[in-house]
Amino acid sequence: EEIEQAEELVARVAAIDIAKASGMVCVRVPHEDQPGKRVQRVFNTVATSGAILDLADHLICQGVTRVVMEATSTYWKPYFFLLESRGLECWLVNARDVKNVPGRPKTDRLDAVWLAKLTERGMLRPSFVPPKPVRELRDLTRARAVMTHERTRHKQRTEKLLEDAQIKLSTVIADIFGVSGR
Repeated sequence: EEIEQAEELVARVAAIDIAKASGMVCVRVPHEDQPGKRVQRVFNTVATSGAILDLADHLICQGVTRVVMEATSTYWKPYFFLLESRGLECWLVNARDVKNVPGRPKTDRLDAVWLAKLTERGMLRPSFVPPKPVRELRDLTRARAVMTHERTRHKQRTEKLLEDAQIKLSTVIADIFGVSGR
């Protein structure tokens, strides 16, 4: 009996199950000698810039065309940005889309393999990660908003301190931090 196997959409994939200080990497590539067979290698890598850049070089040497990682807190960012900077196509996928089969044991190693298999069969869709210029603009905008909030908080604390000392400048001056207030 012949069983037709679905054609794999992505031949050379890598998947990373990311934790705080490390990532479990699964690389799946076609077998060199036996058509239709896959070679799978699973290994651990630390989450340092140097190790991630070494991982990028290794993946490029393997001919990996797509690297997929699950969105885990903000731990995915160093992997995504450093691998992307080396020219690899990176996909961030939602954990909800990568649900494991019930009753299956769950380890970092098995999660990385499962993620790689879903990727090579085209069963995942990437989450939106804005391009670098937009990310930089968002970072600057957020930093400005935080600084503005902090400035306002300090002004309010100063006014409260003056009020506690029975100095009620805000009843006489509209802006105690304006020219006349200073």
